[in-house]
Amino acid sequence: MPNNLEKLKEIKQALNAKYLKRETQIEGMLVALLAKEHLLLVGSPGTAKSALSNELSNMMDGANYFQWLLTKYTTPDEVFGGIMLKEMEQGIYRHNTASKMPEAHLVFLDEIFKGSSEILNSLLKAINERTFENGPDEIDMPFMTLVGASNEYPAEDEGLEALFDRFLLRFEVDYIKDRQNLISMMKGTGKGQTMPTITLEELEGLQFLREMVDIPDNVYETLADIWEELRDEGIHPSDRRLQRSYSALQAKALIEQRQIVEVKDILFLEHALWENADQREQVRDIVHRHAQDAVAHALEAIAEDAKDIMGGKDKDSSTEYVLEATQKMKALASEISNLKTKYPERGDELEAAHEELKRHLDELTNSVLEPIER
Repeated sequence: MPNNLEKLKEIKQALNAKYLKRETQIEGMLVALLAKEHLLLVGSPGTAKSALSNELSNMMDGANYFQWLLTKYTTPDEVFGGIMLKEMEQGIYRHNTASKMPEAHLVFLDEIFKGSSEILNSLLKAINERTFENGPDEIDMPFMTLVGASNEYPAEDEGLEALFDRFLLRFEVDYIKDRQNLISMMKGTGKGQTMPTITLEELEGLQFLREMVDIPDNVYETLADIWEELRDEGIHPSDRRLQRSYSALQAKALIEQRQIVEVKDILFLEHALWENADQREQVRDIVHRHAQDAVAHALEAIAEDAKDIMGGKDKDSSTEYVLEATQKMKALASEISNLKTKYPERGDELEAAHEELKRHLDELTNSVLEPIER
């Protein structure tokens, strides 16, 4: 089993190397697979939503994969298989499910919210119960995870709340904005690598191992604190959503090769505990406040400030702005130096953050004619 955990680590690293700035979504897909939960990707066309899912399926040796684009004209036969004519003559409406969703382990449905009410109702039963009524028989579906994709969130008046709630994990996917990563993408960084694989049997073994991951009392206590604050703020994710979140925490720990959930794993639930997109930032703040230690919280704030500074350069590349941005970046570097003094045991983590700021400073320096002394 340790060898299988290494395979999982290799898959994560390979996907991160090939799909730049998709680390969070990639981890989300792996968590969803281990937890046998469903995941939603929301973002503009061309942000690698389908490519990621297809790539992951290719790395699952022996698994069946089904992918389809839904429209208002999509019929259940396109997703679940056409009616078998010979049996229809006998009054039995049985679908030929070969190569369709009922026989898939991983499913990707693009424009998930654009399907007709008929297809979406059929999907709800499949997602909830992982069964499919095929003529007189109800068959078990082997599928582990449904990855849904959409260009936008569903409107509140479209009656899609039940389907939206079935996705435990929800992620936004944006275009690459960082200049260096954009250049790396243009060069095709990671495209030529040989991608690792894992067999279906090995993946099922990891799913069983995930169920054995222990959740200690301090994690439950922190979750209760978060739950109470969410309720106080008028945010009411269902009790079912909280219960299903435990499997995501176990999967997160297992990916990091641990057999016990830690409080920091709760940070991942910022992608799970909101009811609608308007609550995302508020839920994120509440989760991070309870589940993040002082150093991690400070580094996150520094990273956000650096992101804003570099984002401003994209709008204003004047020398004046660059000089001002450089001074701000130096101030952030000074904060990290202070953290190094205060928390020497976190030296590696803080040094990595410091190197990232140096990279930003280099980019600022190279954007003007006269170098700026750091």
